[in-house]
Amino acid sequence: MSQPTTPQPLQGSRILSLALNLPGPAALLRCARMGGECTKLEPPAPAGQASADPMGVYSPAAYAALHPGVRVLQAQLKTPEGQAVLQAELARTDVLITSFRPSALAKLGLGWETLQARYPRLSLVRIVGAAGARAEEPGHDLTYLAEAGLLTGTEMPPTLYADMGGALVASEAVLQALLERARTGRGVCIEVALADATAWLAQPRDWGLTTPDGDVGGKHAGYRIYPCADGRVAVAALEPHFAARLCAAAGLTASGDADTLRAPATHRSVADFVRTQTRAQLDALAIAQDIPLHTLA
Repeated sequence: MSQPTTPQPLQGSRILSLALNLPGPAALLRCARMGGECTKLEPPAPAGQASADPMGVYSPAAYAALHPGVRVLQAQLKTPEGQAVLQAELARTDVLITSFRPSALAKLGLGWETLQARYPRLSLVRIVGAAGARAEEPGHDLTYLAEAGLLTGTEMPPTLYADMGGALVASEAVLQALLERARTGRGVCIEVALADATAWLAQPRDWGLTTPDGDVGGKHAGYRIYPCADGRVAVAALEPHFAARLCAAAGLTASGDADTLRAPATHRSVADFVRTQTRAQLDALAIAQDIPLHTLA
């Protein structure tokens, strides 16, 4: 059977990004994967460096992974020569992505009113740390996670949730901008705040789903991480039919009733069973009984 064709909704659209670090380049990469003609304009690289993007310094591997299919140019926007390069690109651009503070955009002549007057069909996706009046505040992924209540103790988070969530919202905003221009004939300005993207990711916790009293926070015996004989296993038997199969494997009455799965006795029985099983045995059980689980070292 042939693989389904990946949609290319941005084919024929030109996206220019001035954004460095992670959210902007990640958003631009998604646009390239959706068929967009994507260009990134960076400052000139300092002597001895391949790129002026900080990502190229502290993680060359990440920088390389973020730029397939992206045309990279270098220009100093504070000079007349750099402005000439920028304006030439803007004249052929459908959507501009930035990650500067609003005051910095204004100094570069890239305020929304200025852009709209010169290029009425150009849209701006403006990535900021926090929305509105807070857009001038400094911040990073870690501070937005802290603000959203997504940090535990002093442990560092396993990935950059705010940045990657913001990149998803920014690539969505590119699509929104082009749809709106198709309707009105004019570009739009969409502000994407990393703090808002993080708050969106935090909503399951806010709803109580992932707190200790929530069914996907540890209350349900079928949705937990257990130690096994030679590692760990993430069990996600939440739905009644999956939970019933897990209970049967653990020697319990095959009931997927949620109240039964929340009972301490059920937690103990499932934990006792899993502790006796190797990763190989649990992998085989998952296949034989169609139970969603993943073993870990």
